[in-house]
Amino acid sequence: MKLMERKAPSKQVAPTDDYEKLKSDMHKFVIDRIEDDKIIYDDNQRKLEEAISAYIRQYCRIYEATIDRETFNSLEKHLLNEIVGFGPLQGLLEDPTINDILINGPHSIYIERAGVLEKANIRFLDNRHVLRVIRRMISPLGRRIDESSPIVDGRLEDGSRINAIVPPLALDGPCLSIRKFRKDPLTAQELLATGSISEEVLEYLTNAVANRTNILISGATGSGKTTLLNILSQFIPNTERIVTIEDAAELQLRNGHVVRLETRPENNEGVGEVSARELVKNALRMRPDRIIVGESRGGEILDVLQAMNTGHNGSMSTVHANSARDAITRLEMMVGISGFKGTGDLILKMIGSALDLIVHIGRKSDGRRCVLQISELHVINNELTLKDIFAYDDASRKVLRVDGAKNTARSADMAHI
Repeated sequence: MKLMERKAPSKQVAPTDDYEKLKSDMHKFVIDRIEDDKIIYDDNQRKLEEAISAYIRQYCRIYEATIDRETFNSLEKHLLNEIVGFGPLQGLLEDPTINDILINGPHSIYIERAGVLEKANIRFLDNRHVLRVIRRMISPLGRRIDESSPIVDGRLEDGSRINAIVPPLALDGPCLSIRKFRKDPLTAQELLATGSISEEVLEYLTNAVANRTNILISGATGSGKTTLLNILSQFIPNTERIVTIEDAAELQLRNGHVVRLETRPENNEGVGEVSARELVKNALRMRPDRIIVGESRGGEILDVLQAMNTGHNGSMSTVHANSARDAITRLEMMVGISGFKGTGDLILKMIGSALDLIVHIGRKSDGRRCVLQISELHVINNELTLKDIFAYDDASRKVLRVDGAKNTARSADMAHI
């Protein structure tokens, strides 16, 4: 097959079908050969570039293909990304404006920018291509993915969180979800600038953290719970010792005295797991002033609540929930599966005595993340009560202080749980 030489475009344009066919054929040609070449294990990128260039020329000689210099350079970069990078995803991973990358099989890739999902103009060759990139991502983690172990959670070197699931569980081909994180965490001023929080709400939360209030942040997936937790942590005095516990390290605390702990999944032999609950119990032996659990998902919430009740004031965590009241229900369920032997009423009283505030965060219709609700918890007459201090107002499209609520509101006019 002989390909006609194309003129180099004056600026970047969408690739033609001929170019895509050339790239696909050459990709298979070079990858099949270089995987058997020991040069692939060499850390010298220059040697890899030279090997790739040689294989491109070899392909052109065998198939009598004529390509211009710009196409040659483009193919060389593409193949280098395939071998030492993450293939079609490399550019998306390097784009600082992208928050999420979602791969639903080889030809369906979506990205999220500023809360809005859009289809990406890239594709993989086939399912094997997707699987090869997934395996390259998880290889440094000491994990494997195949039919016998079809789900993997992990964290890339840059801090990005990944989840992969492959057939037979994923019916339409390998799926990969990547949550990226900024190198420099968002600041409170940036939240103010984007309208994600008002000055009044920010002042309220700043004082709450400084006064060692126990806070739970609730919200849906991708609502910005970790981002808000990062920002609230900025108001903790540097004189305090903080221990953080996460399933996958996402928090970027810049405080002076922070100990970071991360859970560990079981290895390929099914042993070696270290759970969040074990780490919370261990953190209590580390003389923490505050404990921050990135996300409470199970029985560890019992130990977190007990820590809040035993002198570790100012501790914080997050939970998946649709509202502040829904967060209470979620906590009840998690305490229930922890092995706690008390009654439902006792669980509610424990939650109310441990937690001071629930901050609910969500997305508006335009995709923007926003603090929607702040509620105080109290135990009055042995009953857990919840009082909204700030709530989203549909008419003004703003988060406003609820009538009668004050900075130190402890009113008995509260909704019973």
